[in-house]
Amino acid sequence: MFNLSKYCRPSTSISRVKHVFRGNTCNIIKNGECRTYTKAFFRPQLISHKLNLGTLIRGSTTTVPIRFGSNISKGQKAVGYWLLTCSGMVFVAVVLGGVTRLTESGLSMVTWKLLGEKMPWTEAEWQEEFERYQQFPEFKIKNKDITLNEFKFIWFMEYTHRQWGRAIGVAFALPAIYFWARGRFSSSLKKRILAFGTLIGAQGLMGWYMVKSGLEDRFQGPNDVPRVSQYRLASHLSLAFILYTLFLWSALDILTPAATIAVTSKSIIKASRKFRMLAHTAKGLVFLTAVSGAFVAGLDAGLVYNSFPKFANRWIPEDILAFSPKIVNFTENPTTVQFDHRILGTTTLCVITALWYMSKRRVLPPKAYKAMTLLGALAYLQVTLGITTLLTYVPVSIAASHQTCSLAVLSAAVWLTHELKRLPKI
Repeated sequence: MFNLSKYCRPSTSISRVKHVFRGNTCNIIKNGECRTYTKAFFRPQLISHKLNLGTLIRGSTTTVPIRFGSNISKGQKAVGYWLLTCSGMVFVAVVLGGVTRLTESGLSMVTWKLLGEKMPWTEAEWQEEFERYQQFPEFKIKNKDITLNEFKFIWFMEYTHRQWGRAIGVAFALPAIYFWARGRFSSSLKKRILAFGTLIGAQGLMGWYMVKSGLEDRFQGPNDVPRVSQYRLASHLSLAFILYTLFLWSALDILTPAATIAVTSKSIIKASRKFRMLAHTAKGLVFLTAVSGAFVAGLDAGLVYNSFPKFANRWIPEDILAFSPKIVNFTENPTTVQFDHRILGTTTLCVITALWYMSKRRVLPPKAYKAMTLLGALAYLQVTLGITTLLTYVPVSIAASHQTCSLAVLSAAVWLTHELKRLPKI
């Protein structure tokens, strides 16, 4: 039994309001009349464990702090930590994929099997794998002088990336079957689980479809460099970012449910909701900037115009629209692709900076302020890493850190928008 009256303001008559918990129900008693509510009824109105009873008791506008104990069962927590683990594994997969791309290891494995390729152990098996690699464009055009030991390194990089992707599938599928059988999923979460499984499968297939584009005999020009299609690379990365975002969002739903704000001023609520709209815009810009980075990586556009902020001595490079038709410059011209990535990155930083200043003048859930601070700090770190990557001619360590930080920025943006999801309606 829990008496709410001791939390009321001094001006509130104790005889007017009593609050009793029995299990998951809550009884509000006013002037002898009793109404029963469940805890689920109160959840959308929580703000750091505060509730406005004016929405429940006619004539009362008292804001009363109520501290609910955690009502997340051990089974629900297990589901939440499992989803968080899956999101972490996808994060690592993105990092591994970036390193694989930067070390130019992605085309070393020229076959794909659903359950995984056999790891060569003997020297004869390695030689056989090496001879298979020699039949494809990357060796014939670019890596004629590669040694067997050098080949072993790039092959193992690609092998690790693929096996990690398969590990994600196992780490998702087996617990999903168990939790589903035990009835741990709500109806809405079941739909998400099916979507997750579909995305994991699509991600694996897109990965091989991407690799195939670099194995095709389509590099006939004197300046052609065997590489995967930048379109397929961007699609592969986009699917990974979407999967990661959905895993993270679902884990936050269970482990740290969003709070709200207990205010009655329409102007304050309206300002907070506008802030949320801009936060979603920033999140979208972070995603688009990352996708444009995939085009930069696919075209090795980071190796042209290694100066900042100007392109050599010009603000707008001369060859920005050199290709015909003009539209293809945005996805096939390395200069244009780098230019677009710079503009998107700068725009995203400006929007996040504006968000940070706005957050100081808005009423938001408590954790939203922390998420905003983290997002701002990571955004500036990301831009710094991007400029450093450009000026130092794309070293693997700095470029990999730049790509990793992009996912960290997206994580902070997801956290921020998640904390803002339960703002009251006007």
